[in-house]
Amino acid sequence: MTPIDDTTRPPLPPFTDEAAARQKVQQAEDAWNTRDPQRVALAYTPDSVWRNRDEFITGRAEIIEFLTRKWERELDYALRKELWGFRGDRMAVRFQYEWHDHDGRWWRSYGNELWEFDAHGLMRRREASINDRPITAAQRRIHGPRPPHEHGVALPIH
Repeated sequence: MTPIDDTTRPPLPPFTDEAAARQKVQQAEDAWNTRDPQRVALAYTPDSVWRNRDEFITGRAEIIEFLTRKWERELDYALRKELWGFRGDRMAVRFQYEWHDHDGRWWRSYGNELWEFDAHGLMRRREASINDRPITAAQRRIHGPRPPHEHGVALPIH
């Protein structure tokens, strides 16, 4: 396994191969499912710029602060991402994740992300639009990280 560092994240742009683009998306899903803000932040440039819902974030330190707050609030977070499209150094991704709050209410969050990468495969820009929908525990369908046999399985619309 390649050590985690802050200098490069293959596959690298330009993204011309769908398999490489899907691999990049799966790597992001796997990292976010660790719920480790420090590990996740290493996939972004030191000056990465984000829009997440109505919050604007710049740089790894702010990314770590944001993700720490997020996962303190969004308990038992489990995510699925799906490649929507790609070209050059950009990708469009849709995602769904489930979590519960401190009162035990479950939520499914739906969203779309636009990603832009530098030449080393680090994400320099991320724009995320996200909506939350209350669900019951019985309606859950995402239970932890995606098993390998489900990699690439399309997400249902609702």
